[in-house]
Amino acid sequence: MFVRTESFGQFLRSYPVVSSIIAIHILIFLMMHLPIFPHNWILELLAGVNLYIQQGEYWRLVTPIFVHVAFAHLLFNSFSLVLFGPALEKALGKIMFIIVYLASGIGANIATLYIHPPYYTHIGASGAIFGLFGVYLAVLFVKKDAMPLQGRQVILPIAIISVVLTFFQPGVNITGHIFGLISGLLIGRILLHFRSIRF
Repeated sequence: MFVRTESFGQFLRSYPVVSSIIAIHILIFLMMHLPIFPHNWILELLAGVNLYIQQGEYWRLVTPIFVHVAFAHLLFNSFSLVLFGPALEKALGKIMFIIVYLASGIGANIATLYIHPPYYTHIGASGAIFGLFGVYLAVLFVKKDAMPLQGRQVILPIAIISVVLTFFQPGVNITGHIFGLISGLLIGRILLHFRSIRF
């Protein structure tokens, strides 16, 4: 379920939404680091700055989901998407996957807005990715037979380890991670009430 055996081309064709999100990650990262673009301008335009959001720049609830400054941050989040995004994209469908992914990230960023001080700045896809974990957990808790045994054995330990590591990594938006997970859990529970999710 979480093991990728496709070729690069097969992956692109099979999971266009996950592929597109990763492509956006890479494009923004390159724009921030290539000398033809002013690095600070892109970061200042797209980063989640609580004060600016409070002043009406509401796009900053969405754009931080796609921004990564450090290559390691970009690599880790994109790799997490490659592992955990495809099964959900296939199970939910393209449009619903986009909605779930963005809603989880926005939920994490709204929590960050209200919990952290006005000058707090945040970037990264982690809140949205934790939202995917939340959807998996909702399926596991509510309708575990919809998930293969291998998936059940993997997703719960991964989610627990990810939450624990959140509290030991410097510079991590703990609020974003936790509320991304909670957003995904709530969204997954609502989805399961109205439709079947099967992997």
